[in-house]
Amino acid sequence: MAEAPVRATAMSDTPRRTALIAILAGLALLAGCGKEVPKLAPPPLEVSILTVKARDVDLSREYIAQTQSSQAVNIQARVSGFLDKRVYTEGSVVKAGQVLFRMDQKPFQAQLDAANAALQRNQAALQVATANLNRTKPLAAKNALSQKDLDDAQGQYEQSAAAVEQSKAQVESAKLDLSYTVITSPVNGVSSYAAVADGTYLSPQNAQLTTVSVLTPMWVNFSLSENEYLRIQNDVRDGRLKLPADREMTVEIVQPDGSLFPFTGKITFADPNYNAQTGTFLIRATVDNPKGVLRPNQYVRARLKGAVRPNAILVPQRAVQQGAKGHFAWVVNKDGKAELRPLVVGDWYGDSWFVSEGLVAGDRVVVDGGQRLSPGATVVIAQVDGVPQPGFAASAASAASAAR
Repeated sequence: MAEAPVRATAMSDTPRRTALIAILAGLALLAGCGKEVPKLAPPPLEVSILTVKARDVDLSREYIAQTQSSQAVNIQARVSGFLDKRVYTEGSVVKAGQVLFRMDQKPFQAQLDAANAALQRNQAALQVATANLNRTKPLAAKNALSQKDLDDAQGQYEQSAAAVEQSKAQVESAKLDLSYTVITSPVNGVSSYAAVADGTYLSPQNAQLTTVSVLTPMWVNFSLSENEYLRIQNDVRDGRLKLPADREMTVEIVQPDGSLFPFTGKITFADPNYNAQTGTFLIRATVDNPKGVLRPNQYVRARLKGAVRPNAILVPQRAVQQGAKGHFAWVVNKDGKAELRPLVVGDWYGDSWFVSEGLVAGDRVVVDGGQRLSPGATVVIAQVDGVPQPGFAASAASAASAAR
């Protein structure tokens, strides 16, 4: 009785073995006939394209720059003496003619008084010499006095007159020295710290007192590398770059916090000499700074505007790839196939490249999906110039059917 289930199980496995043998025999038969299973063609790849257009593009370039006072005046003592008092507040904005320092005036006042006294003495001597000459002339004419007497009177008069003129010059010199004891600012600007303390004896060795820097206009200096300078020259020569008719580029100032300075400037100086130490040329722009917002020696950014690149071709950066032979992009030709185009690219412009060679207006450049492409691959266009294609789903199905 115990063997009956075993026979039933063995009988139920027999049909399964038969079916498996039949399948294996069929596969062996196919292999023996030498027939291969057909391969399906790869489905078309989905891409987004951009139609290339040529247009004039306004260019702007930014450079690290540093401000500089257009006139930094060193305030120095013109005479030697003791510094009596600093009058101004260090670091404040001062006006032209405002008193900055006062020196001890007593020695200079004494020199002026002495010069005035000498002048009065010489003027009195001149009066006597004049009267003597006036008396001598008529007597000499009547031969009452000799010619020598007349010559002596004339010489005494001329000596006295010269002494008076010399005394007048000494008086003026003494007045100047006295005026130099009151030291004023020659310009409107911001003052620096005082280099000497009150009570210091000033001499030619320590005559520097402070500096007053003019705030408006302000100079903005930046550097142009030799390579960039040559590239700009070549672009202008070959027509890839147009400068304003007057060649005056507008200069915008970007402040350290990123805000735009409200006044624009113009390039007023370009150093013709090449700096061998830095490898650059110095460029200077002048900008109005009426409220003194910009201060000397600040680091800012100078943004040059006004140049135009005519008939420029721009493509997004993501459309440009780089291989062993340089930059390239994928283009969809009129047959809907992928075509590889070598490119010569220029500068960046926002999130795009300037393309000098390799593309022309009307080309359809792949901007998305190009990483999977190969030459001659069939593509399905999902977007054109950022606009989804309404028949994209049907086109994709049709292309897939055609590929099969």
